[in-house]
Amino acid sequence: MAGPKGSKYYDIFLDFSIDLKHKEDGHPILTEEHFELLLYIGDLGSLVASAEKMKISYRKAWELVRQSEKTLGFQLIEKHRGGRDGGNSVLTAEGKKLIDAYKELRLEFDSTVKRIVKDFFQTINA
Repeated sequence: MAGPKGSKYYDIFLDFSIDLKHKEDGHPILTEEHFELLLYIGDLGSLVASAEKMKISYRKAWELVRQSEKTLGFQLIEKHRGGRDGGNSVLTAEGKKLIDAYKELRLEFDSTVKRIVKDFFQTINA
């Protein structure tokens, strides 16, 4: 999304994030980090593996999920303790619905932002 090679804007990129925040106090409910964690849980079926993939502690990963669930008022994941076959974590139906909607939203944002940024760089490089 940068300017053409050789332009003064060649190494500049626009980055954005999608965060869901509480209406009254602006407190973040779901940030890109939360969504990434939930996407990994959906793919890997494990909170531990998802935390490792993101290079964050299990404790931090669990806190991200717990705080979001508390604010939203519903569970995002179901944890099943280990045993002989090991435990797992899976998205609840509500968690999956949220992540599916987020994926769709992200695709639309990415497409729109790509077009807008292309126009922006064409304007400033003209």
